[in-house]
Amino acid sequence: MLQPTPGALSPHLLEQRPANLPTALFVSGGRAASSFTAVAFHDAGPQLITACEQEPLLALRQQGIPLWLRINGLGDHDRVRILLCALGVHEELLPPMVQVPQRARVASLDDAVLVVLHRLGFAHDPSRLISSQLGLLLLPGLLVTFDETPSATPFADLTGWLLRQEVAVEQRDLDDILHYLIDDVLDDLFPMLEQIASRLDDLEASALRSPKPKLLNRTFQHRSNLRTISSQIWPLRHQIRVMLRQSQRLLGPEALGGFREMAELVELLFEHIELLRNQCDHITQAYAASVGNRMNQVMKTLTILTSIFAPLTFIAGIYGMNFDKMPELHWRYGYMVVWVVMGLIALLQVGWLWRRGWFEDWTLPR
Repeated sequence: MLQPTPGALSPHLLEQRPANLPTALFVSGGRAASSFTAVAFHDAGPQLITACEQEPLLALRQQGIPLWLRINGLGDHDRVRILLCALGVHEELLPPMVQVPQRARVASLDDAVLVVLHRLGFAHDPSRLISSQLGLLLLPGLLVTFDETPSATPFADLTGWLLRQEVAVEQRDLDDILHYLIDDVLDDLFPMLEQIASRLDDLEASALRSPKPKLLNRTFQHRSNLRTISSQIWPLRHQIRVMLRQSQRLLGPEALGGFREMAELVELLFEHIELLRNQCDHITQAYAASVGNRMNQVMKTLTILTSIFAPLTFIAGIYGMNFDKMPELHWRYGYMVVWVVMGLIALLQVGWLWRRGWFEDWTLPR
């Protein structure tokens, strides 16, 4: 009998998808048709079942054979509900799995483990993320995966490895598959963070050499992506610890050890994300400092020109006054003398400013 605590199985829908739709979901209008495949763990070894019908799967369940049921595409809610209810899955467990987009979660009940994650990746534009929801439900003798994105060969690497095994897989090994799938989703985040870190390094160098407003736009986009990734792993920090304290009976010693490592992995991911978010702040500060330095250079240039031409303008203003009694007006070489005096003043000022380092360009990279 399933007796969850109040609110434990309530779907926590997000106001909007964490990122853009993948190509497969975009083409199918956001909801792909559901397809079913299964892996049955017989004594002789795993067997892939591509044409999943209710009666054969129910017969396998009645024989006590562990099953891994893979549901790809969440467009056919009724088909999913009818099949799972026939296999003994409680209907209250389905809403958090089939409704999208859900908040990331790890929930442990008496005889069920429920996990919701978002598989993140980059679109064709590397500054934009795409996401698809992945739901995992572990029951005694049954593991069900709800993959929002349709795929001809779901979980191809893991499936191929399992089919190459020639020994029986015990029922408790379904929890190892659960752990592997969660770990695979989290491991995919590290290459993404490395790409973001590489792009942020390039942006930081560009901000110091040639600051342009588009650099800030790219930085803010990467910061938004980091915030999206962080929002998907933040709930797991606490929920995995809670599940480990509950001593879930469906999880064997190896799976429990894997989940402890997963808790450390989530902490490492979160720390890495925080470092990258701090780097985004440093890029913004470097941009502001570089722009301010260039503005100081412009003001310095204008100050140099003003200081050179100010005394020359003063001399020109004096001799531009309309007075009859000006002795210099009757000098034979007065015009040339004024030019020579003005030239000497300008040269003296240029030399004095040069010695003080005013003509040095402070914006050039060192």
